[in-house]
Amino acid sequence: MDSDNHLNARRPEVIIEANIPFIRGILEPVADVSYLEPERFTPETVATADAIVTRTRVKCCEGLLGESRVSFIASATIGLDHVDLPWCRSHGITVVNAPGCNAPAVAQYVFASLLSLPDFGPLDGKTLGVVGVGNVGRIVADWGERLGMRVMRCDPPRALAEGATGFSSIEEIAADADAITFHTPLTRSGDCPTYHLCDDSLLAGMTRRPVIINSARGPVADNEALIRALRDKRISDVVIDCWENEPDISRTLLDMAAVATPHIAGYSRQGKIRATQMAVDALTAHFGLPATQWSEKMADGAKATISAGLIAASYDPMADTAMLRRDPASFERLRNHYHLREELS
Repeated sequence: MDSDNHLNARRPEVIIEANIPFIRGILEPVADVSYLEPERFTPETVATADAIVTRTRVKCCEGLLGESRVSFIASATIGLDHVDLPWCRSHGITVVNAPGCNAPAVAQYVFASLLSLPDFGPLDGKTLGVVGVGNVGRIVADWGERLGMRVMRCDPPRALAEGATGFSSIEEIAADADAITFHTPLTRSGDCPTYHLCDDSLLAGMTRRPVIINSARGPVADNEALIRALRDKRISDVVIDCWENEPDISRTLLDMAAVATPHIAGYSRQGKIRATQMAVDALTAHFGLPATQWSEKMADGAKATISAGLIAASYDPMADTAMLRRDPASFERLRNHYHLREELS
C-alpha cells in the first residue's frame, strides 16, 4: 500500500460497483472514480485502487485484494457476508457498512407480504415472531405491535447483554407464532451461529403451521428443509426474498413459496439513498476529503405513519413474484434493475 504521505499528495482512486444507485457524480469532485460491473472486479482492475465501494456481489478477500493498495472498503449494504473481515483487519483495511439503511423498506416488505396472503387474515391479534432484533428487526417488531400483533422477540446476544426480560427463545416462537420473520446476520461459528438456523429440527416444532419469512440472508433458512416442511404441512406458507445459492435459486421452492422475490425486500428509493450516503460519508471521512452535501434528508422509518391499508397500497409483492416466476434466470437482472419503491413516510 502507498504511504499516507503519498496518498495525501494525490486524489484517492476509488472503484465503485456500477449498480449502486444515487452515487454517480458525488465523489468525482474529490477523487478519481471509475465504475465496474461486479464481475469486472478482479485483482488486475483493483490493483491501484485506494478504496472500493461495493455491494454483496463483489467478494472482498485476499484473492481480490492481496496485491492491491486498497485500504478502505465501503459496502452500501447492511450485511458483510461478502467481506473477509479477519483478513481485512489483519491487513489494515478499514471496512464499513450501512447498518439499518433499509430497515423501513424491509418492514414494508414483511407486512405487505403477510397482507397479500389470503389465508392469513387480518394482522390484528396474530402472533409475530421476530428472530434477530437489530436495526431491521427492531422496526419490524415495532410495526407489528402498532398493527395490533402480539410480538415475540428472539435475540440471544441481546438477551445475554440486556437480560432475558422481553425476549423469547426460538423454540417458544416456533411453538406460538403465526408468522416468523428472520432478521439475523449470517454467521457460521461463535455462540449463536445462524447458518441454517431455520432447519428441519426447528420446523418440526412449529405447532401453529406459521408463515416463514426470510428477508435476512439466504443460508439462514435451509431451503430444502423449507420444501420438506411445506410438503409435510408443518408450515402454511413461505415468503422468501433471500435464497441459498443466489442467483441459482431452487426452482422447487420458487414454485411452492407464496411470495418469492429476487432479494429486493430492502429496495426502496429512500433506503438506497441512505446506504449510498452512509458509504460516501464514511469514505470522505476516512480520507479526509471535503464532506458531500446531500439534497434529501431521510425520515426516521420508526416514526412512519402505518396502517394495514397504507402498507398494502404501498407495495404489491405478488407483482415481483410473478416476474421472477416467469423467468427465474433473470434473478440478477431483476435485482439490479429493480424499480425502487417508495417507503411509507
